Amino acid sequence: MMKASKGGFVSLLAATLFVACGGAAPEPVTPAEKAPEKVVEAPKPEAAPAGPDAEKVALCIATANAQRAKFSGEPPKVTVKHILVKYAGSKNADASLKRTREEACLRAMEARDKLREGADFDEVVKEYSEEPGAATRSGSVGAIERSQVVKPFADAAFELSVNQMSDIVETEFGFHLIVRTE
Repeated sequence: MMKASKGGFVSLLAATLFVACGGAAPEPVTPAEKAPEKVVEAPKPEAAPAGPDAEKVALCIATANAQRAKFSGEPPKVTVKHILVKYAGSKNADASLKRTREEACLRAMEARDKLREGADFDEVVKEYSEEPGAATRSGSVGAIERSQVVKPFADAAFELSVNQMSDIVETEFGFHLIVRTE
């Protein structure tokens, strides 16, 4: 998720250097109070996989890859924490990971639904997040600038209000749930 920059920010594997954010679970998801400059609809799924969860998977993938608009007047930095669900072939995934992309999306959806039902964020991080050190940092990424993270993550993080949770977001690292804490 993290890209190297002049400021010396560390890679995803060294993200454990970020200071853990304490605090309570995020408030329930509410619509953003600010409107984007341009609303872009979620892309249509390419091909729905076969099976009983085909519609659920197609919706999950479409949601995770929805185009997000950049907001005018956004802050230069936001502080976030997240849950990352990886799949076989995602960047920095352990070679032993056998989960498919579709299974990972459904797993992220399951984590999202638990949070929406009021589950404790720290507990959901421990159960679902596969980012190295995430459990000890409560999923904290710290304060980020857009240029320090991959575009889909930045677009989702910077559109959030404080204590708001994103929907599922896909990056080359897997599927994320992002909460803006500051």
